[in-house]
Parts: sequence; C-alpha cells; structure tokens
Amino acid sequence: MVSSTVVLSLSFVLLQASLACCFTLRPLHPQQHVHLQHSVSSALSSTIDDDATIVQPQLLESSNTSTRRNFFVSVAAATALVTTSFPSTSQAASSTSDAVITDKIFIEFKGLPSADGTPTYENSRVVIGLFGNDAAQPVSILKQLVSKEGYKSKCKPLDTSRLLQKDQLEANKVYNSCLENEDTTGVNYDYSTVWRIIPDQRIDVGAVSGRFVARENPNFEDAKSGLAHDMPGVVSVRRGDDGGYGFTIFPGTRGSVGASILDDDNVVVGRVIEGMDVVERLNALPVVKSAGVNYMALTGGTTTKNAPNRSCRYGGPMYCNENKPLKKVLLDKFGVL
Repeated sequence: MVSSTVVLSLSFVLLQASLACCFTLRPLHPQQHVHLQHSVSSALSSTIDDDATIVQPQLLESSNTSTRRNFFVSVAAATALVTTSFPSTSQAASSTSDAVITDKIFIEFKGLPSADGTPTYENSRVVIGLFGNDAAQPVSILKQLVSKEGYKSKCKPLDTSRLLQKDQLEANKVYNSCLENEDTTGVNYDYSTVWRIIPDQRIDVGAVSGRFVARENPNFEDAKSGLAHDMPGVVSVRRGDDGGYGFTIFPGTRGSVGASILDDDNVVVGRVIEGMDVVERLNALPVVKSAGVNYMALTGGTTTKNAPNRSCRYGGPMYCNENKPLKKVLLDKFGVL
C-alpha cells in the first residue's frame, strides 16, 4: 500500500506547477509540460515499494494553444488517479469478525446448569478461534495452557515473611513441592474454575489452583493489533503479568462500559466460534453480591482484583468472593483442535 507521503509529494509538485501557470500569462510550454509529468512520476516512484505497480498519470498534451483550463483538468485527473488507485493503510480490517483464525482450542465446563436452571451432568463445550497473526505471543501461551504438557513457568520466590510458624511451614512445603516439578510439569487448566462473572461485562475463566499457584504468572505482551471487544464472545487476556493464567470471555456489546474497561486492560486473542449458548448460560449464573460494598477495600486490601489470591482464606468469603459464581464451574476438559 502507498502511504499518505505519495499524495503529499505529488500535491507539492502539482502545486508548484499550478502557481507557475497561474502567475504566468502565457500558456504552458511543451517542455514545461514534459517536466511536470516527469516530476509526478518521480514523486510516485520515490515513495512506492519496488514490487508495487505504478500507474503513470498521463497529463493532457500541451500545444501553443493550450489554456490554463486544460492544465487544471490534467492536474485534477492526475490527483484523482493517485488518491483513488492506492488504498490507505488506515483501511486495514480491525474487527474481530474479520480477523484471521489461525488455531482453535476447546474448553468443556463441568457443573454449568442448563438454560432453565436445572442441573446437568453433561459437559458444556465452547470452541475458541485464536488470532495467531494479531496476537502471536499471547496465543502461543494460551495454546500451551490447554495442552497436556502445559506452560513451563518458574516457581515464585519463597516468601519468608509469614508471621505464624504454621503458615511459614506450609509456604516452605509448597515451595519445595514446586521446585520438584518445575522442569517436568507445566501449568495447565487442570481443576481450574470460572472465578468471576460480571453479567454483560466479563466472564473470567481459568483460575488455577493446587500445585500451580506457586508458579510465576505469564507475561502477556501487548499485541497492539487494534482489535477491540466489539462483539459478544470476544476472548482476551490481561496485559502484563498481574492477571494470572486465566482469560476473559466478553458477553456484552460494543461500546459498553465492560468493553471499554477490557479494551484498556486486555489483549484480544480470539473469539468464541462455537457454543455461544454456553457463554449466555455462564453470563446468567448467580454470583456473590454484597450490595455494592467493596469489603476488600474497607479492610485495607486493594480496590480491584485481577486474579484470585491466597489472602481470601484470611478475609473470609465477603473479603474477595465478590462476583464469584455461587456454584463452582470447573474446566473439565480442554485442548487444541
């Protein structure tokens, strides 16, 4: 594609010629006409890739009887040819519906009630199409997390600041167990859960537990793809390393409050291509509510929570269970298709 530099360069050449013609009372000389055409061609070729096909604008041939009107017709034709023949890079597709799906993964949820609220013993499956071209690094990590081998991650440094001896002994045990499996076992979504649902705004999936809580979080790089949460079912991960291992399914609509928040914090990695009925059932699940009171902040904790943490066991259910599903929903099966 040709950038705006082409149009600017050509416009400058044509402007010079226009001024020369306007302030000269005699017609444009044939040699001046040839010089102008050469300048236009040079402006194009100097700003277009070697592989691009250049369409030379043919100016109207001049004669001793040519008038300035003929010249301006030529200028208009040449400018229109350049501005319409080469699309701008700003017209590149930025919608998730147009993004290329390079990979597919599946997630099967266990414990999700049916649409009418009755219990079901069958897993509920969604298939997610991933945008490997637009978010290569985050997509690569997500594919590893749904594999048997898992995502290889180092153990977190040992925390020696526990005040109670019992808690410190437990921390030491968890750390030593982590070191034993650090090089052989990767992190995946075994026994992970749907840990937060804010209706019509976000469904946070993949809170790891057990042996994986002692691992360092992955650092999801910003893909800068320009993709946004523009439709229900868009899948994203939190930018950086403070969002844990999980991902978010967007159940809302473009331009909503939830979409704006996720656009600021998350990197779009794909969209749900099968199982939107499952997304709707997840979005409708009853969750823990505390009448809008942020107990976490009132008790000295953070005002927002990006991932589950072990401090919940000290603060009690009202401390950090806000928007947690009342019924546990597990990620029972998963993999790459």
